[in-house]
Amino acid sequence: MQNDISSFTSPSLEIALQGYIRKTYLWMMSGLLISGLTAYYTSYSLLIFQLIANPMLFFLIIIAELGLVWYLSSRVMMLQGMTAGLLFILYSFLNGLTLSIIFVVYVGSSIQNVFFTTAALFAAMSFYGYTTKRNLTSFGSFLLMGLIGIIIASVINIFLASSALDFVISIIGVFVFVGLTAYDTQKIKAMFYELSDDQVALGKYSILAALTLYLDFINLFLFLLRLFGRRR
Repeated sequence: MQNDISSFTSPSLEIALQGYIRKTYLWMMSGLLISGLTAYYTSYSLLIFQLIANPMLFFLIIIAELGLVWYLSSRVMMLQGMTAGLLFILYSFLNGLTLSIIFVVYVGSSIQNVFFTTAALFAAMSFYGYTTKRNLTSFGSFLLMGLIGIIIASVINIFLASSALDFVISIIGVFVFVGLTAYDTQKIKAMFYELSDDQVALGKYSILAALTLYLDFINLFLFLLRLFGRRR
């Protein structure tokens, strides 16, 4: 694991690690910026009415997003770095379209407050994952089971429409993605040491790592919004 490796790394390798981490977070923040701007401007355009009035269009966009996540996750090392980057940007744009709905459902000031809360919580847990000497691998399997449970419960609640179950799912979702933020950050750091001899592969993995952190942030934000967001 990276904790054993990092204790013997040279200063030059540590500098390279910091550069890799900065690049990864710049990709992630670029994705968040694209999604945020897309969501905001879509919510004030005619497209928002088409998304609301045409559920099929909304679900087609979601299917396209899932396809892009799968494709990037499974094929990123086979792609050109520029292609992987463009696909990440495309995903961020499409996700911004679907996120535009939150501006219809929630008050703008509430969205802003929850976003900054998410950013603070995400930063704290990511910092913990980066600096901790504790191996978080065992927590990864537990968190994955929690994520699967959330997905199953969410599907069931589509039919039950239970506000109590939705509340429980949201609370568990916050804890799961708080944990995944720390776990994924540590995993991303570990992958640097494994790929540090291959700069091309490391550049491609940086985009996949950014996508992973992006998804952690967005899901944490959405679960917090469901708990604390003020509806219109």
